[in-house]
Amino acid sequence: MNARLNEQTSIYLQIAQMLENDILRGIYLEEEQVPSTNEMAKMFSINPATAAKGINLLVDEEILYKKRGIGMFVSQGAVEKIRKKRKAAFYNNYIKALVTEAKSLSIEQEELLEMIRKAQSEQQPK
Repeated sequence: MNARLNEQTSIYLQIAQMLENDILRGIYLEEEQVPSTNEMAKMFSINPATAAKGINLLVDEEILYKKRGIGMFVSQGAVEKIRKKRKAAFYNNYIKALVTEAKSLSIEQEELLEMIRKAQSEQQPK
């Protein structure tokens, strides 16, 4: 967890997203302990309550759970929950807007799919 905080999003949301990213990348595995709120507060020079708010967001989503007196741990199925949540956000934030814009430009479904295929092929390592 060596990312930097920015001023574009609330700090607690950035903390939650950084933890999610680290879980998706396999830095924190299921049933593995994550840094404490105090460790995160020290790491990012923030208030421990702010770090706790980010962690508690993930607890509410059942991505993390608390072992009383020990700390916070990654829940079983956390990776799948994060992927499902992010896919839904991707659909709502990008795909719907993409389809709406394509419709306004009279881009038919097959042409849109071809554009997506082209963009994907351009992203492939050469």
